[in-house]
Amino acid sequence: MKQAYLSASLFSMVLGLCGLGQGWRLAARLWGVSPVIGEAVLLLAFIVWAGLLVAYIVQACRKPQQVIQEFLHPVQGGAAALIGVSTLLIVLAVLPYSLRFAWVLAALGLSWHLLFSIWHTGTLWQGGRNPLDTVPSLYLPSVAGNFTSAGALGALGHADFGWLFLGAGVFSWVAIESLIIQRLWHGEALPVGQRALLGIQFAPPVVCATAWLLLAPGSTDHWLLMLWGYGLFQLLVGMRLQAWLGMQPFSNSYWSYTFGIASTTVCALKLALSGVDAAKILAIPIFAGANLVIGTLFLRTSFTAWQWLRSR
Repeated sequence: MKQAYLSASLFSMVLGLCGLGQGWRLAARLWGVSPVIGEAVLLLAFIVWAGLLVAYIVQACRKPQQVIQEFLHPVQGGAAALIGVSTLLIVLAVLPYSLRFAWVLAALGLSWHLLFSIWHTGTLWQGGRNPLDTVPSLYLPSVAGNFTSAGALGALGHADFGWLFLGAGVFSWVAIESLIIQRLWHGEALPVGQRALLGIQFAPPVVCATAWLLLAPGSTDHWLLMLWGYGLFQLLVGMRLQAWLGMQPFSNSYWSYTFGIASTTVCALKLALSGVDAAKILAIPIFAGANLVIGTLFLRTSFTAWQWLRSR
């Protein structure tokens, strides 16, 4: 039987679980729910991250050519950025328990992010790409990576360096989004097998806002609310396209939706804690929806993994 290839895109599971765990941490402060729930979800995220990381490293040693092929793929190539992004999100999970371990993870995550995103961006600058390959996975190295780097540094008390990463992420996002929107509007419709990538499209504004709140805790700046509003609008567009997006059979690629959903939730809860009336009203339905979506994805993924193990 042919061995399955472990794609770097699987690290998107960590993004959704980390975001949900952070949401439950905030819910404990906002509504007084048990803090054990949030810590349990974050522990699950840590276990998934550690397992995937070990498996991916082993695979890279055994199948280096396949890993290189993934890195060079015009659509899937950006997924390797998720290794650094997920590591930087784990920093937030472990920070209350060990500052030293959090710094070790931050150093590893930042190093991977800078090395990979600079290499990946350099390949894009050399041209020769098919315009049809301009899809939201391009956000992962230079946008998601920079935003999560900013958030991790803000949580570790180095907002000055964090703002540098946030700036790099914002201007990369603005440049790339115009290309992706043009591709979606004027190019061929995304193939069914790539439609889940649109889940990444919802993430940049709310991930940016989440990083901003880690750099400036308690902020209610109007620009911050505008970012959150843009993210909410895009999520509503996604709901309007639910039938079209759902034509793709269930796969792990559906986890790409969770980064934006989880970040929207974290923003809502943090803004509600800061006294923003709109966030107080919207926090409950957004939090409930995030739990429903991410919980369902986790159960379906677990069932799929169990079936695969039985077949082997």
